Amino acid sequence: MVDAVSSAARTAPGPDRDQAVHPAPAGAGRATRLRAAVRRRRADLVVGFLFVALAGWLTHGLWPSPGTRMLALNPADQTLYEWFLALDARALRGEFSLVTDRLNAPDGVNLMANTSVVALGVLLAPVTAAFGAPVTFALLVAGNMAGTAFAWHLLLTRTLRAGPLAAALGAAVCGFGPGMVSQSNGHLHMTAQWLVPVLVWLVVRLLRAADPAGRPDGPDRRRAASSAVGLAVVATVQVFVGEEVLFLTALTLAVMAVAYGMADRDLLRRALPTFAGGLLCAGGLALVVLAYPLWVQFAGPQGVADGMFPAAYFSADLTGWTRLSALTVFGSPEAARLTTGPAEFTTFLGWPLLLVTIGCAVWMGRRALVVAVVAAGLVAAALALGPEVVVGGERTGVPGPYALLAGLPVVDGALPMRFALVVLPLVGTLLTLAVHRARHDSGPARRLVPVAVGAALLSVFPTPLPTVDRPALPEFVTGGHWRQCVRPGGVLVPVPTATPKDPWPMRWATAADVAFGMPEGFFIGPYGEGGTATMGTWQRPTSALLAEVARRGVAPAVGDRQRRQAARDVESWGATCVAVTDDAPHAELLRRTLEQLFGPGTRIADAWTWRF
Repeated sequence: MVDAVSSAARTAPGPDRDQAVHPAPAGAGRATRLRAAVRRRRADLVVGFLFVALAGWLTHGLWPSPGTRMLALNPADQTLYEWFLALDARALRGEFSLVTDRLNAPDGVNLMANTSVVALGVLLAPVTAAFGAPVTFALLVAGNMAGTAFAWHLLLTRTLRAGPLAAALGAAVCGFGPGMVSQSNGHLHMTAQWLVPVLVWLVVRLLRAADPAGRPDGPDRRRAASSAVGLAVVATVQVFVGEEVLFLTALTLAVMAVAYGMADRDLLRRALPTFAGGLLCAGGLALVVLAYPLWVQFAGPQGVADGMFPAAYFSADLTGWTRLSALTVFGSPEAARLTTGPAEFTTFLGWPLLLVTIGCAVWMGRRALVVAVVAAGLVAAALALGPEVVVGGERTGVPGPYALLAGLPVVDGALPMRFALVVLPLVGTLLTLAVHRARHDSGPARRLVPVAVGAALLSVFPTPLPTVDRPALPEFVTGGHWRQCVRPGGVLVPVPTATPKDPWPMRWATAADVAFGMPEGFFIGPYGEGGTATMGTWQRPTSALLAEVARRGVAPAVGDRQRRQAARDVESWGATCVAVTDDAPHAELLRRTLEQLFGPGTRIADAWTWRF
C-alpha cells in the first residue's frame, strides 16, 4: 500500500506536475498530439525501454530461437509451462475447459489445481498458435520482469508522486530483485506480478474515496464503488494468472492496512466504514464470478483441497537474507546450499541492500506509510522462515511464526519461503521514498542517499539466466507422422511415459499443439492418501516395467501375465497408439520388450509404433 493521505505525497513534485507545460494546441494534428504526448511521457518511455532492455539481456540465452534453447536450471518446469501454454492456445479453436483429458488420460488434470497460468495462455494464444509455445514462454519470462517493474514505476510516480529516478530505482527492485530473477527460472505464475501494482492502486483509490476529510458531502461513494468493482475484476483475473501471488498480495495489504490505521488513528476513524465496506463489496463480487472455478479447484474432478509441498522443507534459511544470490554478479554458487533450488533465491538481499534499506527506514522516521511498509516487511520475512527457524542449514528447534498458520486452508498452498517475495516491492517502496526525499533535501542526504541506494542495488545486479541447447524432438512428432498412428484427440503412449522427474515426452504434445492426449505425466493431482495432493500419479504396471527398462537397460521377463496386464493398461488409458522413438534411452531394448508385449511393431519415421 502507498501513502494515501499524506499531504507530502499529494504535493511532492513529480513528473506529472509538468505535464501541462507543453500542451498540444487546440485543433493540433495527430502527429503534433503524439509528439506532445511523447514529451509528457518521456521519462516513462525511457524507463520502460531500460526495463525491457534489461529483461531482454537477462533472457538473451533463449533468443533468437526459443525453440532450440531452454532454461538450464529448471527445464522440467519449463516443459510443464510450455505444455500449459500450448493447451491454453486451443481456446482459439473453441476448446476450453478447467479440466482437461489431454494429460493423465483417462482421469485428466484439473487446471485450477495446477499453476496453469490460464489467463496468460489465453491472452497470448495467437502468439503460441503462430510461433509455438517456446516463443510464448520466452516472451513471458522477459515480459513478466519488465512488466512488473514498469507497473511499479507507474504506481510510484503517479500515486507517491515520486520523481522518475527514485521510482525507477525502486521499481527495478520490484521487477529484477533476486527473488524475481530466480523465480524466472520456470515459475511464470510467480513472476507475473504486473497486476499487483494495479491492485495496490485500487486499494489506495478506495481509501482516498473513503476518507471524508475535506469533503463537505462525506466519502466519495461513487469513486469508492468503482474502486471496489475494479478490485473485484483485477483480483478475478489474477486468480487465473497466479493465485499464490494474489494471496501474498492480499495478506501484505491487510497487514499494511492495520499498521497504517494504528499509525494514523484519525484516518482510521474517518475512513474505516466506507473502506471496509468497499473491500467486502469487492470480495463479494469476485466470489460470485469465482465460485464455480474455485469449486472446480477444491472439489471438482481431479481437484485438491490441500497443499502438497512440505512447509518445513520449503522454508527460508535465516542466513539467506544476508547472502547474495548465485544469480547476481557478486553472488557465489555456495549460496545454493541455503535454499531448495535455483528458482527459490527469494531472500537473498545481502548485507549492503539490507543495511541501506534499514538506514532509509530509520532516516524517514515514523511516517504512517513507512511504519506500514516496515511492519509488512517484518511479518513477511518472519513467515518466510517457516514452522521452524533454520540458520546456516541447521534446524534450531525455535518455532517460526508460520507455525501459527500451518495447516490452514489456502495458507498451506503457499510455500513459506515465497513470503519473502513480498519484501521486494516493500524494499522498493522504501528506497523510492528515501531517494525522492533526499532529492529535495538541502543537506548531505541529497547526494548520500541516492549513492548509497545505487551501490546497494549494484550489489544485487542480476546475471543472465543460464540456458542450454534444447534436445531435438523426433521426426515422428515434428513431421506430423504421429497422425498415422493416433487420431487427433486420441491418446498416444510415449515410451517411457512422462513423469514429474522426467516430463520430456510432454514436449511431443506441446509440439503437436496438444492435439493428442497422454497417460500419466507431470501435474498436481489427488493421488495421495484420502485424495490428498501429489505430484503426478502412480505408474501402471506396464509403464513401470518399460520405465525400468529405460532406466537400467536390462531385459525384463515378459510372459502371459505381463501381456495380459499390458492389454489392460492400454485399454485403461484409452490409447490407440504406443510409440518408442530412436532417441529413447535403450531404444532397441524397449522395442524388443514392446514386441514381446504387443507383437510386431510398425516403423513410422524414426519411431516404432503399435496401433490398437
